[in-house]
Amino acid sequence: MRLPALLLAFGLSTAALAAAPQAGPRADHVPERECLDCHTGQAALWAGSKHERAMQAATPQAVLGDFAGARFAGGGEQARFLQRGERFVVASANEKGEPAELPVSHVLGVYPLQQLLLPQAGGRLQAFPIAWDTREREWFSLYPEGGIAPGSNLHWRGRYQNWNMMCGECHTTAYRKGFDDDRDTYATTWAAPNVGCQACHGGGRAHAESARQAQADGGGRPLPTANRALAGAHEQVDQCAACHARRTRLVEEAIAGAPLLDQFVPDNLRPGLYHADGQQLDEVFEYGSYRQSRMYQAGVACTDCHDPHSGKPRAEGNALCVACHSPAVDRGRFPGLQAKDYDSPAHHFHAAGKAGSRCVDCHMPNRNYMIVHARRDHAIRVPRPDLTARIGTPNACQDCHAERSPQWAAEAIERHHGRRERPQHYGEVFAAARRGDAETLARLAALVGDGELPAIVRATAVETLAQVGAAPIPPQALHDPDPVVRASAAAAFGGRPPAERQAYLPPLLRDPLRAVRIAAARSLADIPDGELEPAMRPLRRALLADFVAAQRAMADMPSAQFSLAALARVQGDAEGAERHYRRAIEREPGFQAARLGLATLLAAHGREDEAGEALRAGLPVSADAAELHLALGLLAGQRQRWEEAARELQAAAALQPDNPQIRRNLDAVLRYLARTRGR
Repeated sequence: MRLPALLLAFGLSTAALAAAPQAGPRADHVPERECLDCHTGQAALWAGSKHERAMQAATPQAVLGDFAGARFAGGGEQARFLQRGERFVVASANEKGEPAELPVSHVLGVYPLQQLLLPQAGGRLQAFPIAWDTREREWFSLYPEGGIAPGSNLHWRGRYQNWNMMCGECHTTAYRKGFDDDRDTYATTWAAPNVGCQACHGGGRAHAESARQAQADGGGRPLPTANRALAGAHEQVDQCAACHARRTRLVEEAIAGAPLLDQFVPDNLRPGLYHADGQQLDEVFEYGSYRQSRMYQAGVACTDCHDPHSGKPRAEGNALCVACHSPAVDRGRFPGLQAKDYDSPAHHFHAAGKAGSRCVDCHMPNRNYMIVHARRDHAIRVPRPDLTARIGTPNACQDCHAERSPQWAAEAIERHHGRRERPQHYGEVFAAARRGDAETLARLAALVGDGELPAIVRATAVETLAQVGAAPIPPQALHDPDPVVRASAAAAFGGRPPAERQAYLPPLLRDPLRAVRIAAARSLADIPDGELEPAMRPLRRALLADFVAAQRAMADMPSAQFSLAALARVQGDAEGAERHYRRAIEREPGFQAARLGLATLLAAHGREDEAGEALRAGLPVSADAAELHLALGLLAGQRQRWEEAARELQAAAALQPDNPQIRRNLDAVLRYLARTRGR
């Protein structure tokens, strides 16, 4: 077969091109056109929406950027953007650093930016780091600080810029990753290359066939679509959370309408993701924030504020909020509403129509992600500059009044609304825990038991308790009515003594939700069969298989390989543990926990030289080499190589002079050397 000259110019093999993600059949789905032709009103709203254009083939109609020879240099990248007939290419460096024209197969998003996806070997689509600003109509770097070298997982060819792993499941319908763990390649498919009707309503084949039959029979109603969960407020929020959340996948193929915690484990309010008081920090999307809100607790659904098909707010400006928050409230659905004029200077104490007068200015502050994409915090909280003064979290007041102090902002609020006695905020407890304050253990336990707090806060308190101390996890968390708390508690109990785990965890093996069941099974993985009730043994075995399947669904993530290694290790499978530790390190060389786990495993099996090699190989790529030097020092001590142990521990102490473990071991080695040298 003769290759088209254009593809030869790109320097791509036919195998690489053929392996690129593409449409694939799914038995319960129908072509999107069948939905749109019948539901014309919804189709008109969906057309042109961000969901409809979540991902598009790179055609002249879809591509928004300037490909008429435009050049860009910045963030460590240089590129020229060209159009070759109907095709679009990026003239940049290939994987060998040589000049090449790289084809653009798809574009991701439409507003306020559009990214380019470039096919690469192994069935990968990679997100190019130079994107198009659709408002300013210019190219810009998503990493203006630069410094991301080829070979890094953060480089555009790296693992964390891989569409298959990071983006595809939420920009397509009926996504199947198709990852081959042994080959580290993908055979990714989708039913539709955007977020279509069946992404939310579920597979439409039975509905469409029954509709055709009803029409042929001259009457009757078709079967409903597969997903009936959209009717309930919390169920609907969970449906949206399948994409609008930071979460870990538990299944290869998600099914619209299945319970969230049967398919995903949502992240808690962790450091690096959220500020201590729960405000968004990293790109966490909306779910974790919204679960903290009073509106979620009251049963407000996503579609109360957003049209489900266009995605747009149901009203502009303050009109959206005062549809409920007004002097003439309808308490039928939301009995807690107060009759009050919120859209007035008497409430917001800013001039009407000016900055600060919009509800979202104070209650849903923006934060920019991907340089230009402003996203609102959906916790819909009251500004707390007093917390800023105490724990350093941001507040909406200083978004506009940056030159003013938090004390000034807190006093301004008091002048207008009066002094209020506020109970301790959970953010104060989490901030203290993050600082390592010892007295937080009791305060964290109190948060766990406070049923008035949002469930995601209680779940975070459970998780934090397990991380900061050896204090018991309150057992009531295992029976919490909300599954996010139960799942966190089941995982947290994994660090408790065996007798405690055996006493509390077995009932959770029968929990209604998969996330809770497999967390409990994982926490019981090291308990011998003979110490479990006979009825629990097959349950645990099946659930550990589910746990392994969940990790395999995310096996391209180094963290999933680490989880598989840890399970294999407690089950006595040293060969499996080593294989998964090594895969985790191959896929993320700076993954310190995996490197330390591998070294410990090797040393335990008499392979001390290999353990040392694994640790030393991590030094050039480590973000915290002190921990590796400490491990090397301890390994040398075990082998009675005291001079070597001293050198490694001194290197560790130079990097972390206040680390008590390093200092304690170094002092012991130096004392021993002083005694033996004096003999």
